Amino acid sequence: MTDRIKYIVAALIVGGALAAFYYYGHESLLLRVVGLIIAAGIAAAVFSQTTSGRNTLVYLGEARTEVRKVVWPSRKETTQGTLAVIAMVVVIAVILWIFDSILAWIVRTVVARGGV
Repeated sequence: MTDRIKYIVAALIVGGALAAFYYYGHESLLLRVVGLIIAAGIAAAVFSQTTSGRNTLVYLGEARTEVRKVVWPSRKETTQGTLAVIAMVVVIAVILWIFDSILAWIVRTVVARGGV
């Protein structure tokens, strides 16, 4: 039950911040955006006190750990992979162009002779 109250409070904070953002439309955009960011932070803090919020924080922590384990390719490997993809795209494009030209020639020949 207390989680529901926290969800409602977080939603009201976000909703109130959005309403204030548009209500004070004549004020500086910078101030309104800063207000939205602060309200979002407060709403996130309230949400993080719920069971779902704690689970989300655990998940994000585990995801961060997994991202740190990733072995990213070097610049050389990335360049070589990109060039290989570009080369294959060009080769396939040429093959499809040849195939299309042959089919177009066959269709023109059949149409010129008056059909099948």
